[in-house]
Parts: sequence; C-alpha cells; structure tokens
Amino acid sequence: MINFENTYSKLPDRFFERVLPTAAVAPTLMAFNEELAEELGIEHAPAGKLAKVFSGEEILDGSEPLAMAYCGHQFGHFNPSLGDGRAHLLGEVVSKSNERYDIQLKGSGRTKFSRGGDGLSWLGPVVREYIVSEAMHHLGVPTTRALCAVRTGAPVFREDELPGAIFTRVAKGHLRVGTFEYFSARSEEDLKTLADYAINRHDPDLNGQDHKYHKFFERVVKRKLSLVAKWMGLGFIHGVMNTDNTSIAGITIDYGPCAFMDKFNRNKVFSSIDRHGRYSYSNQGAIALWNMSVLANALFPLLLKESREGTEKAALRLQDDFKLYEKFYQNEYLKAMASKFGISSPVESDLKIINMFLDVLESDQLDFTNSFRGLNTLDHQNEEFKRLWRERLDEQGHSDEDVVKRMNNSNPYLIPRNHQVAKAIEESLEGNDDYFLSLVKAYKNPFVEDEKLKHLTLEPAPSELVHQTFCGT
Repeated sequence: MINFENTYSKLPDRFFERVLPTAAVAPTLMAFNEELAEELGIEHAPAGKLAKVFSGEEILDGSEPLAMAYCGHQFGHFNPSLGDGRAHLLGEVVSKSNERYDIQLKGSGRTKFSRGGDGLSWLGPVVREYIVSEAMHHLGVPTTRALCAVRTGAPVFREDELPGAIFTRVAKGHLRVGTFEYFSARSEEDLKTLADYAINRHDPDLNGQDHKYHKFFERVVKRKLSLVAKWMGLGFIHGVMNTDNTSIAGITIDYGPCAFMDKFNRNKVFSSIDRHGRYSYSNQGAIALWNMSVLANALFPLLLKESREGTEKAALRLQDDFKLYEKFYQNEYLKAMASKFGISSPVESDLKIINMFLDVLESDQLDFTNSFRGLNTLDHQNEEFKRLWRERLDEQGHSDEDVVKRMNNSNPYLIPRNHQVAKAIEESLEGNDDYFLSLVKAYKNPFVEDEKLKHLTLEPAPSELVHQTFCGT
C-alpha cells in the first residue's frame, strides 16, 4: 500500500525514540486526500483500511514509527526538552516527482517527550489543520499537507469530553530550528551528523562545496524569509512562531492558533497565549530573523570551523550577513505586496503606495482579502491613493488586462476564514463532516471567482467573529 523508506531512523538512537502509536479504539475515516495520495504513490484502499493505517491501529510493513527529539525557544524562552509528544513519524515516501516526504501521525499517543500529556488530539485541531494547510498549498504557500483525518472512536478529556481524532501530515521534512538547538547543546559530533543529514535531504548539491554549512544556513534563512513574506501578502498570522515550529525546509508547519485576518490591523494577534503581541502580524518578519539568529548560534561550531577564522571575526561576519538578510526580507515583502497592486518590478518607493492603502484599510476597518481583491476594478474611493497608484501603473507600461491578471493571481477570492473553520469544527463535532469537506473542496481554486461560493467571501457577522484561537490539542 505504501512503499516506506526510512532515512531518519538510520541516525543514532539518541535522535529519536522508537515508539508505536496508541492503537485507536474504533477508527473511522473523516477525510482522505486522494490527489495527494496519488502523487505520493500510495495505493488505493477501502475506507476501513485507510482508517486503520492512518490511526496507528495497523502498522504497515516497512514502517518504523518514531518520535523525534528537539527543543526550542517558546515565546523567547528556552525549553531544553520538547520533542514529538503526540506525533509518530511512520516513515518516508518518494513521490512521482522524485521528492522525499515524511508521513507523520499527529494525536497518535504518548511518547517519552509527552511531558505528562496524553499524546492525543481532539477533533477540532485536526479539522483546522486539514482545512488550512490544504488551503495554503492551493494559495501557493510552501506548507505541510493533509493526507488523512480519522476519528479514533474514543473520547479525549480537556475542559470537556471531546471526540478524539488523528491527523496525517505530509512534509518535506520535520527538522526544525529546535532540532539543531537540541543537538548543538549536546555535542559537535551530533550537530555535524544532523547538519549533514539535513544537507543530504534538502540541499544535496552543497555536498563537496567549500563552506557548505554556511551556504546551507543561508538557504534556510532565505527560504524562511520568503515564506513569511508570502504569509504577509495573505494576511496570515501563524500565531506560534517558536523555534520548534520553524522548519528548516522553508514550509509552514504547526497550524495551532493560526488565522487569517478579516479587518486589517497591523498589530493583530489571535493566539490566546500571545498576550504581548510577540507573534503579531507586523512582527512576523522580525521574529523570523530572530529565529534564524538562534539557528546561527546553534550552527556556530560548524560555521566557525569551516571559516578558519577566530570566534570574534566569524561572529562579526555573521552580523554582516544578517544585515543582508534583513534587506532580503524587505525585498521579498515588497515583491509579495507590490504584486497585489499589479506592480511587476517593484522599487522601494512603491512602499508609499502599499502603506497608504494599508493605512486606509486599518483606519476604515476594512476587510484585508476583499479589499485587495476589489482593486481589480482599477478604481478606489481614496483619490490620493488612486492617483499615485494609477501613475505607477502607467509608468510600468503594461496593459490594464495584464495588470488585472497579475492582481487576480496575487489577491485570492477565497481564504479559509476563521468563522468558517469554526463552523466546520462545530458541525463535525455533531458527526456531520459535509461542511468540512465542502470547504476543503472550495479552497482548491482560491483565485477563481465563483458565484456559487460567494457566501464564503463574506465577512463574519458580529456573532461569528473569532477573537482568539487556541492550540487546543
């Protein structure tokens, strides 16, 4: 059914714990991503078989379940021991396009990293991650993918008794900044083993090159900063940008308290635990750079050795690098935002147009997604903004048709709005997955206007507003 390979399990045992998932009591299938399964070469199977395999009840031949070790900075504070406390990596598959992917169960039971938790997940976070991660993929954002969602048939006890569920996540890899922190704190040998594995997995062309660790680090930084710029262009707030939730593959991972903005607010925060706005919308770029500085510190023994410079000189060189990385992020942000105005070759002065429009959205409390999509009329009620924007469009010399096409490919018609996701969770809690599945289907073509889906573009009514989101697992 699945041709598993296992490269991570070939690393020393201290990198993980070999541990079986907790078998589900009476698993039933909620959703299965047939298109993704086809791409991964996963054979078709009956719903009952899928429910058993993707709940951990049945372990397929070739699978070597394990929980990965890592640590991390959470809201700026170092936690020396985290790891997969409720997840099991089943193994890896090579897709039809010859790319390697991890297949991991989430909410699949206790591991040695569970720290007193039960290792389980209730249904809500499973529905949320399935909807939002698939929507992000179709929005063109690098992300983990949703392969399967299964009800376990057993309750999970939080503040209330809730139905349990397991989510199957597909990812280009599960190495995090926190993985490097964990092994850097233990030994340089372990750090080198991890870095070599990461390069072989994600950047094999660097093997044999001079300064390969520095080049690897630079690629990780640029992948991360490009990713966050894409988030900014969509009004997406990750909500928990801890270093243990920061992928070195440059993909969006861990969708706990994430949300898309409705009304624009630069300082918007959704996460119930982000009381000081550390991970607010406008702070995401700065936090990404901070997380990369943590990675630089973790990799420093390897960077220092290959630089053949003294510690002080190598550190100063990294500081200079970060000035360039900050500029790189600013350029990525500018590209992401300028395309939303139909500007094809942005220059720094375009920030005036961008910020003027964002000021209007913020002061008038306008919807981020709908306001940008509405620009495809090439008109706006703010005369000063319209004049500057029109002058800039005329200056670049493209036809209005080309400008509108660029804008429609950058400004989605649909996003997974928080109140819609909340409704899907509520209905699935009642045993009806129709709305959940309808949202997954609708978000497959987020840039295409469809009158039948116009109701999904509507802002939430006051009674539907989602003010806070929760990790909730």
